[in-house]
Amino acid sequence: MEKDALQYLVELNKEYEVVDGRVFIDPDLREVRKETAAPFGISTLSGLVNYIQSEFDGDDTVMVQVVSPKKVRVLGQMNANKERDKFVNVEAIVPEFDYGRFHDMEDFNIKLQSLFLPGLDRDVILQVVGNVKEEDVRSYGDNGVSQSVVASTGIANVENILVPNPVKLAPYRTFTEVEQPESLFVFRMQDGPRAALFEADGGAWKNQAIKAIETFLKDKLSTDIENGRVHVIA
Repeated sequence: MEKDALQYLVELNKEYEVVDGRVFIDPDLREVRKETAAPFGISTLSGLVNYIQSEFDGDDTVMVQVVSPKKVRVLGQMNANKERDKFVNVEAIVPEFDYGRFHDMEDFNIKLQSLFLPGLDRDVILQVVGNVKEEDVRSYGDNGVSQSVVASTGIANVENILVPNPVKLAPYRTFTEVEQPESLFVFRMQDGPRAALFEADGGAWKNQAIKAIETFLKDKLSTDIENGRVHVIA
């Protein structure tokens, strides 16, 4: 407890008792609690690095915690009340895709191109959903794992296209400053025509993303980490 706070209690003729750095006021033994900082929000890892390096709110020792692929927060050390300052919440702006739900071909095509990074399996799926026609829907084969459909492959040409399963794709799911993790998905089609993606990696991509964020922050904040001012945990 700061000296000016204790002086303020003296001026008010308040009796107080200090126990392990905590101040209590008689007669009710009401504790004088030190206020903690409320967090403000930003949306990029670069903004977080700039904030810490600017020492805008001082040079206190802080802990940077990678909470999830889309969230990081900055915390202060515990005070006498076993509470922490919460300086910053960083939440990534990530586009949403409805996994496990069937989409019509046009919607699926657009989202596959705009919400996923280019890749071999993505290109195969785009070839299917971009060319399959409604009258061809019943002309696909299904062995329980992979599906094949009759789709146009050029001017006046059609052929059976085998869709691999599972497929490896890299959606935008974490901060753009780090590499988007690839993971496995099950691709399925049904009459309509409609298509869907089902996540098939048990959430392992989340650990990859968290590790990538930790590596990025440790690299950008290496000087502050070396001098003990910043601690990064994930």
